[in-house]
Amino acid sequence: MNNFTFYNPTKLIFGKGQIDKITEEIPQYGKKVLLVYGGGSIKRNGLYDQVKEKLAEINAEVFELAGVEPNPRVTTARKGIEICKSEGIDFLLAVGGGSTIDCTKAIAAGAKSEHDIWDIVTKKVAAKDALPFGTILTLAATGSEMNAGSVITNWETNEKHGWGSPYSFPKFSILDPVNTFSVPRDQTIYGIVDMMSHVLEHYFHHVSNTPFQDRMCEGLLRTVMETAPKLLEDLESYEHRETILYCGTMALNGVVNMGYSGDWATHNLEHAVSAVHDIPHGGGLAIIFPNWMKYSLDENAGRFKQLAERVFDVSADGKSDREVALEGIEKLRAFWNNIGAPSTLADYEIKKDSVELMAEKTVIANASFGNFKKLTKEDSAAIFEASL
Repeated sequence: MNNFTFYNPTKLIFGKGQIDKITEEIPQYGKKVLLVYGGGSIKRNGLYDQVKEKLAEINAEVFELAGVEPNPRVTTARKGIEICKSEGIDFLLAVGGGSTIDCTKAIAAGAKSEHDIWDIVTKKVAAKDALPFGTILTLAATGSEMNAGSVITNWETNEKHGWGSPYSFPKFSILDPVNTFSVPRDQTIYGIVDMMSHVLEHYFHHVSNTPFQDRMCEGLLRTVMETAPKLLEDLESYEHRETILYCGTMALNGVVNMGYSGDWATHNLEHAVSAVHDIPHGGGLAIIFPNWMKYSLDENAGRFKQLAERVFDVSADGKSDREVALEGIEKLRAFWNNIGAPSTLADYEIKKDSVELMAEKTVIANASFGNFKKLTKEDSAAIFEASL
């Protein structure tokens, strides 16, 4: 494995009733709190009232930014930054899923910078500080609750970029499985695909001697695959929500990929699709990932074979590495289809006339991308066409 330094300062507060902990955590940062949330589901399920009650207990002066989009917009982040600067906000509290947390990370960094936040997102300048923030997670998916990454969309330019900074780790994250009970079936499915995709992105690399990391990734995938169908039969099962919630965090908090970097081309491909068409991130990943796998198979068929045998129980008897690998890819596609994920871009009414524009979006930052297999604009177009 490669040399590495592991750093993750986020305090993870996990379990039923842990919302009470915000009365202990927030006061050390100040009294002026910006509450950031999305489309209003936290008001319908009662979580908003619980949060406001706890903030009242510590006499916090609360400001609000509602309406964070599923693919959070830079325009929304700018609104939050303006509130922070004009009101002298001390602390941000994100209540929601990965999109709300990603937007909060952008607000936190932008509030402490003289530069426009889009310049930080596009890496023209680096964040040098950020306001402290915490999260109350309501959706198992992105892992944003325990990492420094964020993805922001600029709808005016149809760009969607990931960014991160040492300053954009949450100070704490509260994960109560009960707060995920009200997540609809389709969003639950997208979250399952997203966390599995994070593990798969980790898995494809060329670094030698990662046996324990491989087993962690494989175990995480198997756990999600064993739990997901049970959860979708009973969306208010505490046990299954608990397992999936924990898996989503562990999939992208840096633990399973110590000593190497994964590929991450599929995320770049999906960002291009949803930057143009604003589709659900997990839905896009479900469509694209198996097609990326087929396209990249010959880069290291043995790696795909290992995944097929260990995660999808494919027998290698009498088969070539490539045959085993392809069978594993088809089993991944079948699993996602069976839980209700989409399989083609046509499911979102995306047609061939969008391929060129989407391919162009994949290479805005660099002429090639991907760590396991380098892809160009032409490669992107080929994968998109295979995904139609």
